[in-house]
Amino acid sequence: MGWSLRRFPLTKAVPLAISRGTTSVVNHLEVSLSAEGVTGRGEAGGLDTGHRSYGTDAIEAELQQLLPRLDGLDPLNRLRFDALLAALSPPARCAIDLALWDWRGQRLGEPLWRLWGLDGSRRVATSVTLGLGSVEQVLARLDRWWGQLPARRIKLKLGSPDGLDHDRQLLEAVAQALNGHQQQQQLPLELQVDANGGWTLDQARRMIPDLMRLGVVLLEQPLAAASDPDRDTASFAALKPDCPLPLVADESCWTLIDLLRLAPHVDGVNLKLLKTGGLSEALLMAQLARRLDLDLMVGCYSDSCLLNGAAAQLLPLIRWPDLDSHLNLVDDPFWGLPMDGDEQWAPEGAGLGIGFREDG
Repeated sequence: MGWSLRRFPLTKAVPLAISRGTTSVVNHLEVSLSAEGVTGRGEAGGLDTGHRSYGTDAIEAELQQLLPRLDGLDPLNRLRFDALLAALSPPARCAIDLALWDWRGQRLGEPLWRLWGLDGSRRVATSVTLGLGSVEQVLARLDRWWGQLPARRIKLKLGSPDGLDHDRQLLEAVAQALNGHQQQQQLPLELQVDANGGWTLDQARRMIPDLMRLGVVLLEQPLAAASDPDRDTASFAALKPDCPLPLVADESCWTLIDLLRLAPHVDGVNLKLLKTGGLSEALLMAQLARRLDLDLMVGCYSDSCLLNGAAAQLLPLIRWPDLDSHLNLVDDPFWGLPMDGDEQWAPEGAGLGIGFREDG
C-alpha cells in the first residue's frame, strides 16, 4: 500500500466575492491511496469561516507528517485509521477519509451510495451562486449562468460590506430578473439568500420582510458563527422566532455535535465535506438530520469535481444541492459528476465515480 500527496491549482472563470472577501485562485491537495491495483483519491483545501481558518500550507504539513504512519494499514479496516485521523484538522481528515472511501468502493466494485443503501437515481437541481458586487456585475453573472445551464435555483450572496441598502438593491434587481426570466422561459425559479454571517441580529430582522416580499425560499447563515458554541446557538435561537423562512446553518455547523445543538433553532444545515472532515461524519449527520426532520443542503467551497463528486454521494438525502464550484473552474483536473441541465445525481462509477483527466 502506498500514499502520495500533490498540490494543484484551481482557477475560477469568474471570481467569487462573499462577505469575507473575494476568491479567484486556490491551491488544493490531492491524497492518493494505491493498493491491490486500485487507487483511491481524496481532496482538501484551505477554508476560512470567520471564526475558524485552515490554510493549505498547514494542511499539507499535517498530511506529510501523517501519511508515512498509514503505510501497512489495511484500507478495509477503518477502525485502525480513526485514532490517527482524530488529531487532524477537518480538511486534512477529509482528504484521507475520501481516499479511503474511494478505494473501498472501487475495491468492492460499487458506488458509495449503493454501499450505503441509497437511491442513486434521484436527480436534484443544484443552485448556482451569485457573489457580491455591483448590481450590474451581479446581473451579468446571472446572465452568464443562464447561458451555461437552466439555473432554476439561484443563491444570492448578501451581507455586503457596503451595508443593507446595497443588499436590498441586489435583492430587488435579482428578484426582478428572475421574475422576467421565469415568465419568458416558463420555468419555475427559486431564489435563496446566503449572508455568510454578514449581518447582525438587528440587520437580519430588518431584512426578513424584504426577503419574504421578494419570494426568497431560504435564508442561510445570516449571523456570524461564534467560537463559543453556546453563544453561537443563542444567536440562532434569538432569530428563529422572527424568521418565517427556512433558516439554514452553514459556518456554524461542522459536526454531529453542532447539528444536535442547532437542531431546535434551525430548519436545515449545510454539509460541506471540508468542515465535516469527510463523508464518514457527513453521512452520520445526514442520517440524524432526517430523523430530526431537518432539511439538508450539501455545499462546496472552491472545490474540484473530485470533492463535489464525493459530496454528490449524499444527493439522495439532500433537499438543496449547492455543488456548483466545479462549473466555474477553467482547470479542473477531474471529471465525472453527472449533470443534465442543472440537475445532478450521484456518479454511477465505483467508489466516488470521479476520473482524473490524465488517466485518459
